[in-house]
Amino acid sequence: MTDLTAYPRTRLRRSRATAWSRAMVRENILSPADLIWPLFIVEGDNVEEPIDSLPGVSRWSIDRIVARAKEARDLGIPCVALFPNTPNDKRNDDGSEALNVDNLMCRATKAIKDAVGDDIGILTDVALDPYTTHGQDGLVDAQGYVENDRTLDILIKQALNQANAGADIIAPSDMMDGRVGAIRDNLELAHHHNVQIMAYAAKYASAFYGPFRDAVGSSGTLKGNKKTYQMDIANGDEAMREIALDIAEGADSVMVKPGLAYLDIVYRAKTEFNIPVFAYQVSGEYALVEAGAAAGVGDRDALMMEKLIAFKRAGCSGILTYFAADAARLLHG
Repeated sequence: MTDLTAYPRTRLRRSRATAWSRAMVRENILSPADLIWPLFIVEGDNVEEPIDSLPGVSRWSIDRIVARAKEARDLGIPCVALFPNTPNDKRNDDGSEALNVDNLMCRATKAIKDAVGDDIGILTDVALDPYTTHGQDGLVDAQGYVENDRTLDILIKQALNQANAGADIIAPSDMMDGRVGAIRDNLELAHHHNVQIMAYAAKYASAFYGPFRDAVGSSGTLKGNKKTYQMDIANGDEAMREIALDIAEGADSVMVKPGLAYLDIVYRAKTEFNIPVFAYQVSGEYALVEAGAAAGVGDRDALMMEKLIAFKRAGCSGILTYFAADAARLLHG
């Protein structure tokens, strides 16, 4: 019997023969609305500090962060993510600068809100590593162990501080057990009913974070490693448990970090949970694209877009990426 699905009746190349046909049957579409742009803040006025380990990325003073937020809005990027480079003289063992109502994060958040209102969302990072002298995400005991429950108290206050400043999305990146529920309960008590939580639910103890730590000034301060609270790179089932717990505690969306090395986790999360899943194309992943393009491995724009569409294909609702503005410009033609 003749196989009616066999060549030449079936030619899968037919739909690939022209650009219009490829566009018509394309399964996944990337748009500027899928992007969140991470931005680094420093003190000063009219300051731009290029980051050597992140080619094309800078730290910006608050006035220039506002300009970047306006640029994001005009490009159709719906949200910016803020990360402060806290001056060394404001860092201490307890990270108390995180609670200062006039810290870099809060002032930048207020400035953006004053400039663009609700035209763009602001995601703020909740963790202590930009504020501590030891570079850990939480409070450390005498033996160097990061204490979970004692850290929760300051994370709650940090989250409320950011929400009071105007943050739209609180993003706990510290990986302390129970922090999503604790923050959610306290946001509700403070009448921040519409402030979202995007939980760094599956954040791995990765080797890809180095340039980010340079950007926020914690690479030189970090003592030890973060393997007692960030996830083991070999584990997938544990990530599903982490995600399930964060959803149960009130997360509105979840994040997998890093992104490209963990697309299997993104896919599993999207398949198993009815919740928006985001991924962070982290600093090391970004830097490798830039280094590869500079070395002639491939065209930078093509490498950038291929990697971003991989996140969508895996099931991401959105992507945090340092390529956000460049990708949005390319998507606008």
